[in-house]
Amino acid sequence: METDREVVAMAVQRVASMLQRPDQLDKVEQYRRREARKKASVEARLKAAIQSQLDGVRTGLYQLHNALGDVKDIQGSLADVSKDWRQSIDTITSLKDVKDVVVQHSQLASAVENLKNIFSVPEIVKETCEMIEQAELLQAHRRLMDLECSRDDLMYEQFRLDSKNAHDMNLIRNYFGEVQGLSEELAKQLWMLAERGLVTVRRDPTMLVSVVRIIEREEKIDRRMLDRQKQTGFIPPGRPKRWRARLFQVLEATVNARIEGSQPETRESDKMWLVKLLEITRRNVLDDLLVVKTLMVQCFPSNYNIFSVFFNLYHRGVSACVQELAAEELESNEIVSLLTWVLNTYKSAEMMGHPELRSECDVETLEPLLPQDVVSRLLSKYIQTFTSNITGWLRKALDTDKKDWQKSTEPEADQDGYYQTTLPAIVFQMFEQNLQVAAQIDEAFKEEVLRLCLKQMNSFLRRYRDEAVTYKEEHLKDRQVPQCYVQYMIAIINNCQTFKDSINSLRMKYSRTKEATHNDAAIENSLNEVAREGCQFLLDEVFLDLEKLLSDLLTKNWLAGSNTTDAICLTVEDYFNDFAKIKKPYSEEMTRNAQRRVVVEYLQAIMQKRISFRNAEERKKGAERMIKEATQFRALFQKLSSSHDSDHLCDAIAAIAEVFNLTDPSLLYLEVSTLVSKYPDIREEHIMTLLAVRGDASRDMKQMIIETLSQNKPSAAASIPPVFRDIAVTSTVPKLLK
Repeated sequence: METDREVVAMAVQRVASMLQRPDQLDKVEQYRRREARKKASVEARLKAAIQSQLDGVRTGLYQLHNALGDVKDIQGSLADVSKDWRQSIDTITSLKDVKDVVVQHSQLASAVENLKNIFSVPEIVKETCEMIEQAELLQAHRRLMDLECSRDDLMYEQFRLDSKNAHDMNLIRNYFGEVQGLSEELAKQLWMLAERGLVTVRRDPTMLVSVVRIIEREEKIDRRMLDRQKQTGFIPPGRPKRWRARLFQVLEATVNARIEGSQPETRESDKMWLVKLLEITRRNVLDDLLVVKTLMVQCFPSNYNIFSVFFNLYHRGVSACVQELAAEELESNEIVSLLTWVLNTYKSAEMMGHPELRSECDVETLEPLLPQDVVSRLLSKYIQTFTSNITGWLRKALDTDKKDWQKSTEPEADQDGYYQTTLPAIVFQMFEQNLQVAAQIDEAFKEEVLRLCLKQMNSFLRRYRDEAVTYKEEHLKDRQVPQCYVQYMIAIINNCQTFKDSINSLRMKYSRTKEATHNDAAIENSLNEVAREGCQFLLDEVFLDLEKLLSDLLTKNWLAGSNTTDAICLTVEDYFNDFAKIKKPYSEEMTRNAQRRVVVEYLQAIMQKRISFRNAEERKKGAERMIKEATQFRALFQKLSSSHDSDHLCDAIAAIAEVFNLTDPSLLYLEVSTLVSKYPDIREEHIMTLLAVRGDASRDMKQMIIETLSQNKPSAAASIPPVFRDIAVTSTVPKLLK
């Protein structure tokens, strides 16, 4: 009843949802027909489902009825079998005597069948021994199989008759006792031929084929005996022989002995012992595998996969050998030889990757000869030794180069006439040799060695700079020694450029990365520093000789017409004849520095107020000489350098001369203003000194010029190089120009 009420309620709710609006009343008949169709459909499905269930029940009842009949039939059959079995027990018991007679008959039949062999055992054993000695192995094995077959059949029949009768079993075993020794003797011959298989297959491959055939016969007998053991529990003595497994053991021992016997010498007797050992091993392994592929494969059944067996045996043997070598205390060159052979030569076309072997085995599937941790340990040891060695090599090379600096003969010149020493060539020959060796191992190790070389190069350059400074300081103690100081200092400077070129060459040749590293920048800075200081040392040498001449500038003697400037130019030109042996860009930079230093010294002489013009005539004479000397300096340095971008320096002398040459003091402010506009770095003390040297400017005029310029002081242009910045003024004057 509760269900009926729920259904009615749901129906009411459904009708209410369909008739919510007045216009839906017109569709009542349509709704009624639709619901009637749905009802009829549901009823039809229910009837079909019930009919299906009824059919299934009917079928099941029918099958159960048939099964019941089958069970009754089986019960009857079992009752008949049980009755027959009870009746046959007495019959089986009465046949026991017949069974014993059958067993005895079987034993006697076996004895009769083997009677000939039984009586002729000693004779057959003797003949078989002779065949073995005469290498007639197949015939000997046939006789041996006959003897073993007779023995095994007799022992089997005895086992069937009375398995616990040890006396009779031992009697048979002892009678055929020599057969086991015969088998062992034949086996020795087989293993001897197997050990010498690589030689045997060249001389007489039929012997090797005979060995394989005998082993295959024994394998077949082993399988038959093992199958009979599973059925009866009997196994003849000496079975299973497992000669095939023994063959592979012999081959493995042969391969290992072949590899171990490759060592010709020891380290004590021959420094190249490892290289020779590896080469002999390579040659022997390759030759043996080629023989296996071309000759031995034909002597073995395909299921032996004999080439793969030898290939893997040699791989394991070589791996064990190189691991033993890696465990020794190897020197650095020996480490490289071993790793190069292991990582490159072994899998190359010269050995395991030989074109004639490649079709049979893929060398890429081989396990590494050395574990990665062993390779890493050897590489680390090599790096440590290499670091220590290269430090010593560089120090020794520098010491040798320092000795050359003391020579009384000029250093050698390259093909372009630039002085140089052998130091860069020696250093980079060492680097090149070690990088070539590292490249034989792998790319990553080569990059690591290159980084180490550059790092050591950076440390070496610091020592190189220190030695150059010491060289200069020792020379200053006595400028007469060494005799070729200038020439060797030029060579030191040129070496810096050679070092740069060599480093770039090494990086291009041995590095895959083109980006500059921290070491590259440090080396570049170190080389530039050494070269700049070397140029500075040479200029110091020049100006030590010019010191007396420079002190005569802008003095009364100079004004009287001394040839000081001519002497300065000649001295500078003489030195620069030697400096022409300096490579670019250092030669250009040195010329610019020399010009600047000459001009600065000249201007410094003015600022030291060594002379004060007393009248217009002296001012005119001094100004004309300054203009002439500025022209001389300009011509000199244009001659020494192809660059003309430093005329601005010499123009400073001429600009100051114009201040001195001015005849009308009232225009002095304009001339000074022009000077300040050309050289914004000029300071007020410089102007005061120039006015003092001119000699005719009153205090008020100086004050007016300074104050006016302070109000209109031009800003320094970045494109105008400073000239007066480093020029000091002897006397102190009030700072009026802000």
